Amino acid sequence: MANNDQYEVVIGLEVHAQLQTSSKLFCGDSIAFGAEPNTNVSPITLGHPGTLPKMNKKAIEFAIKMGIACHCEIEQYNYFARKNYFYPDLPKGYQVSQHTTPVCKGGYVKIKTQHGEKNVQLNRIHMEEDAGKSLHDVDEANTCIDYNRAGTPLIEIVTEPDLRSGDEAFAYISEIRKLVRYLEICDGNMEEGSLRCDANISVRKKGDTLLGTKVEVKNLNSIRNVKRAIETEAARLIDILETGGTIIQQTRSFDANTGTTFATRDKEDADDYRYFAEPDLTPFHLQDEFIERIKRSIPSLPEERIEKYTTTFQLSVYDATVLTEEKAFADYFEHVTLHTTNYKAAANWMLGPVKSWLNENEKAITDMPLQPEQIASLIGLIDAGKLSFSVASGKVFPALLLESGKTAEQIAIDNNLLQQSDVSAIGPIVDRVLEKFADKVTEYKKGKKGLLSLFVGEVMKQSKGKADPKLTNELLLEKLKS
Repeated sequence: MANNDQYEVVIGLEVHAQLQTSSKLFCGDSIAFGAEPNTNVSPITLGHPGTLPKMNKKAIEFAIKMGIACHCEIEQYNYFARKNYFYPDLPKGYQVSQHTTPVCKGGYVKIKTQHGEKNVQLNRIHMEEDAGKSLHDVDEANTCIDYNRAGTPLIEIVTEPDLRSGDEAFAYISEIRKLVRYLEICDGNMEEGSLRCDANISVRKKGDTLLGTKVEVKNLNSIRNVKRAIETEAARLIDILETGGTIIQQTRSFDANTGTTFATRDKEDADDYRYFAEPDLTPFHLQDEFIERIKRSIPSLPEERIEKYTTTFQLSVYDATVLTEEKAFADYFEHVTLHTTNYKAAANWMLGPVKSWLNENEKAITDMPLQPEQIASLIGLIDAGKLSFSVASGKVFPALLLESGKTAEQIAIDNNLLQQSDVSAIGPIVDRVLEKFADKVTEYKKGKKGLLSLFVGEVMKQSKGKADPKLTNELLLEKLKS
């Protein structure tokens, strides 16, 4: 194996995201996943002669949403082109895509790497229709074609050759998936094919400025496989150069079982596609007010929320990052903060008891039976000294999940769990504990200050966890002085 440290890997990614419209890009056929083969089709999907496509306005809105979120320039004058190449699952014999006028130009996506933050530069985001699907395991002798997916609206997010490792690619795809989910334009499910990635990979000696010959690894169906395929292919390309071979520009596939890539065809250049303007669709011009309306509909995105959580809420970057992984989870957290100003406690509850319950029960935050204000009420009881965190999280929270119609305080009262914050109630228990451990009191007074935790623990035990820890500490320290 060659010394990989002598080489630099150069990666550009093309991510296809299926848009969550209710119908296809150029007709009213459903895009619902999981339907019986060839049931979500019509003469337009099947490319019958004489049929005319009609543009899906919602798909344009979704594409613009992604462009704004990625800091792109929105191209206001748009048209579609025919991209001519033969696949058996392309019913028309060509794909309708954008070529000269992608709806979004430039832009960047911010990622976190081991060296800090990096803006991955984008070349474009454009719209196109998806192909159908070839099924090789239905008939032993033939390949079967399912056209249900044909015509599904896609955006293709194309980076510049700006990534330098499988780890950076992993971070980038993770960020793209998070963005499309926040914007609610794609479910980001790579296993179902609604988010797919093609990786263009080349290698060059460190210090070289010219790009090497690239290969494209197609249809990577998980974030982990994107990383694996890049690392595998980069090693193969370096070995070719080190042994005096010549890299051939080609398209390859990745076998996840063996962890290897294999050639599928020599790569076409753009000229081979013979693009020309789609004659059946008129150009469309995006008005300023249309773009502005879409901009106003974009929710607060992860980057903006992390900034808010680390400044206004004074949370750690780690807590803020985990809280914003999923939009619904972050939304729930923000609703909790509407009912309490103890933001750190709110974050601790979300990342502790709430997240643990969701994981244990394999639920999403949208399935949470408690309202955000009920979580805030638990925080309020702790802040008021009426409950300890351990009792609130270990006893009241589980009971509240079972009886969500009750308040947290009602449950605490019903189960006799409210803390004792009365000196007249805790004082006698403190006296009994100090009397019981008279020898330890002597040791404490001689300098073994660590014994204080023993006394506190015993008071909590005798009070069945109901003694206010803060008041217990104060009373013990006062009595141990004498």
